[in-house]
Amino acid sequence: MMKPLVIGTRGSALALVQAEMTEAVLAQVFPDREVIRKVIQTTGDRRTDVPLSEVAKVEGVLDKGVFTKELEVALEAGEIDLAVHSMKDVPTVLADCFEIAGVLERAPVRDVLISCHDGGLQGLPEGATVATSSVRRQRQLLFLRPDLKLVDIRGNVPTRLRKLAEQDELDAIMLAEAGLIRLNYDLSQPLDGGLWATPLDAGQCLPAASQGIVGFEIRKSDVEVREVVESITHASSMVQCRAEREFLRLLDAGCHTPVGVRSWIVDGTLHMDGRVFYEEEKADLPPREAQAQGDAGAPEQVASQLYASLT
Repeated sequence: MMKPLVIGTRGSALALVQAEMTEAVLAQVFPDREVIRKVIQTTGDRRTDVPLSEVAKVEGVLDKGVFTKELEVALEAGEIDLAVHSMKDVPTVLADCFEIAGVLERAPVRDVLISCHDGGLQGLPEGATVATSSVRRQRQLLFLRPDLKLVDIRGNVPTRLRKLAEQDELDAIMLAEAGLIRLNYDLSQPLDGGLWATPLDAGQCLPAASQGIVGFEIRKSDVEVREVVESITHASSMVQCRAEREFLRLLDAGCHTPVGVRSWIVDGTLHMDGRVFYEEEKADLPPREAQAQGDAGAPEQVASQLYASLT
């Protein structure tokens, strides 16, 4: 009899939904395999008192590891067999003992403007205040609407929506479409509190690397778990994940680096768009942008082409 498969997850509403998605797929492919869920609080979950871009500095955690460190500790100790991640939160360079062995099918990648005003980005009044914890979203919004005032916001999706509905000083917030869909928000009609949801075109506001992808981190030495994960992996989403993470790795980019990238596959060809904003001291300069395409069977090579086009 096979031993139970223990999956590790954060405890936020979205993370738990993503764990349930994983369990459902595992149950379809391995109906006789027992799956146990272990909820683990991470540094990023605990430190909601400081901006997300500052958590790593305050806690001495590897940048972009604020939502993964404790899961990796449990993984290394053998307390869990795989960690379920939002791949946009995972550092591009892992410890030698870990690997990303697979992913679920990617959800829509767009960012969504949730506003007290109808009309999307253009419907915001002059000088409107928009809250987001993402430096990438902040810089892209200022690129599109230099008049906006950007402020930080922390908390899970329901908390952020409640803050927007209740705080008069906020006009809008930015969230990922993938998370809203997974939490069963209907974006085709006004949300509770008289809020309007407008997805932004992914070419206009480039998403974060691997946005909308749920992935699985395992121990490299665990051949049996790797085979399980590979059995539930969505192939084209894995190609996109590899390409976008490689682009980020080449840039040596982290949580506080404003980078947008998207990829898509047509007839075996991988297409990529990248947009890189300068750091704060050069914030007034326009971003560097590039496009690349190549064999979907060599995603890292296409990412290298995209990177080379920027520099």
